[in-house]
Amino acid sequence: MEKYEFITKSTEDTTMIAINLSKKLEPNAVITLEGDLGAGKTTFTKGLAKGLGIKRNVNSPTFTIIKEYHDGRLPLYHMDVYRVEDSDEDLGFDEYFHASGVTVVEWAHLIEEQLPSERLDIKILYVDDTTRTIIMSPKGSYYVGLCKELNDESISH
Repeated sequence: MEKYEFITKSTEDTTMIAINLSKKLEPNAVITLEGDLGAGKTTFTKGLAKGLGIKRNVNSPTFTIIKEYHDGRLPLYHMDVYRVEDSDEDLGFDEYFHASGVTVVEWAHLIEEQLPSERLDIKILYVDDTTRTIIMSPKGSYYVGLCKELNDESISH
């Protein structure tokens, strides 16, 4: 499986990668985000929202599981599934994956069996106070194409 690695030196860098990615996203895109607390998952999601033209403040849906934002180029469905690990209940995640928007899932490994097979898995690693390593692992040709474009753009800058 191909992997694409980006090093960011600030929250602004992380936000810009997300904005650039968001401009290429199409309906039904699914992005998973993994990383320790404070690594930058919500910062990345805020960048996606900004790039989609969403004006509302985006924050982690820790206690609501899913937050929806409908005021951008595409709807954004932001999930934080950290608290559903022990739930055997069908929470309807699949409906969001096919709702013609962009679905972002934080802590996605907890619902691995419910995720679509084609998606973009992103891991954000904390390096130090300002530096992060963002590793993108595309699953499916659409996501491989996105990562190649993003990688080519970052090399040319």
